[in-house]
Amino acid sequence: MADGAAVVAKKMDAAAASAAPSSSTARSWADEAEDEDEKTSPPSSEDKDEDVKRLEALRIKEEGAEGSEEANSGRGEGLDEPDESAISAVTTGETVYTSALSFEDLKLSKELLQGLYVEMRFKRPSKIQAVSLPMILTPPHKNLVAQAHNGSGKTTCFVLGMLSRVDPQKKLPQALCICPTRELAQQNEAVLLKMGKYTGITSVCAIPTDSAHYVPIAKRAPVTEQVVIGTPGTIKKWMSAKKLSTREMKILVFDEADHMLAEDGFRDDSERIMKEIERNSPNCQVLLFSATFNETVKAFVVRAVRDANQLYVKKEELTLEKVKQYKVNCPDELSKIEVIKDKIFEFGEKVGQTIIFVRTRRSASMLHQTLLSEGYECTSVQGAIELADRDKIIKEFKNGLTKVLITTDLLARGFDQAQVNLVVNYDLPVKHETREPDYEVYLHRIGRAGRFGRNGAIFNLICSDRDKMIMEKIERHFAHQIPEVPNWRSEDDFKVALSDAGLL
Repeated sequence: MADGAAVVAKKMDAAAASAAPSSSTARSWADEAEDEDEKTSPPSSEDKDEDVKRLEALRIKEEGAEGSEEANSGRGEGLDEPDESAISAVTTGETVYTSALSFEDLKLSKELLQGLYVEMRFKRPSKIQAVSLPMILTPPHKNLVAQAHNGSGKTTCFVLGMLSRVDPQKKLPQALCICPTRELAQQNEAVLLKMGKYTGITSVCAIPTDSAHYVPIAKRAPVTEQVVIGTPGTIKKWMSAKKLSTREMKILVFDEADHMLAEDGFRDDSERIMKEIERNSPNCQVLLFSATFNETVKAFVVRAVRDANQLYVKKEELTLEKVKQYKVNCPDELSKIEVIKDKIFEFGEKVGQTIIFVRTRRSASMLHQTLLSEGYECTSVQGAIELADRDKIIKEFKNGLTKVLITTDLLARGFDQAQVNLVVNYDLPVKHETREPDYEVYLHRIGRAGRFGRNGAIFNLICSDRDKMIMEKIERHFAHQIPEVPNWRSEDDFKVALSDAGLL
């Protein structure tokens, strides 16, 4: 260990010598209240101290050096790495970018290198990081639109970008990261606090809290933290109340940008925030990161984010190689529940943790209560649950105290838990307006299993003719034929499927 520490210190000292100083919609995408109208309560204000206390519990759990996207992204072997030929980069202007073979190539500060090597236990950039980080960190700091695999290390890209652009001596906001859910915002701040441990850079999480912690916006002190990470409604509220200054903003990040800029997502709030920052900080760099970008969003991005470099992974490469997908034909709804009880619970305990995705809040409650009433231990989380209870349920799952979590698409995006090896699509994801397959959400869902290059299995429960049609469209979209578990009653058939997935 001493020799290893010496090597790390030597690396940082050598690099530091050449390094320059770091200069609301009515319907939520995440879950549907039910098939009829959804009622949502207006966002409340936040209590920073209470949320910061929860960050440690919401951190990505590590096993030795292998618990997170960040803990593995410096290795190369721990990530879902695309083939270089699948990565398409389009640059604008005359700046020449050279891929980073090491973090020293990026001319980071000594403090940031210390955070990368000591806290994050990185060794080298992943393929996505090697291409995107030079685009982010090289002057004139052009805008970037980046689409990459779940688990490929993209969180590191924008967190490192924010930390590298902030001046710790200036006590005002300089970096802003906008996320679709409070859980993802908290998770991203936890990564930032860990990576930036030695920099002295401060941050605040701008997210809704429950009524018990409500603080009127007029009584809030102006934000002096250098990095703000939060949800669009809360950020817009802070900006409107002049509590969040944007006059020194250097970098604006949209995590899960495809949804943040989609018409049925948070586009209105996102556009208002972008225009406000453009007016007060015209040279602010804009970074858009997501695992998926459909053609409609791509077209909007080209118009809204001017003169941006672009990085995409081919659609056919997006399905995660180490995650095996299966479809299970069930004759009726009751048989779907039997599959959960007799197969998923039985095998799930042997292979790790399980996430079960449903479409509506009502389905989540129904399935949860049905399983509990028959003695099956599981938890459920969805948008109607009190925020403090949501945090508690997620903390228990991340700490391994619970093994099966039922959820709507609230946790489909960005939820990192290395021990999740099984994902069950109890309901296939469809778009609310058209009931057509939601390909992006499907990809995000299956990305919850087999995180960071580990093995994983997906079971899609097919019940109706409509389910079959949706599954066929998903297969065609990703040019991937999903094998069928021959008999939903057969324990041996499920055992073979899990063995083929490398889990038994």
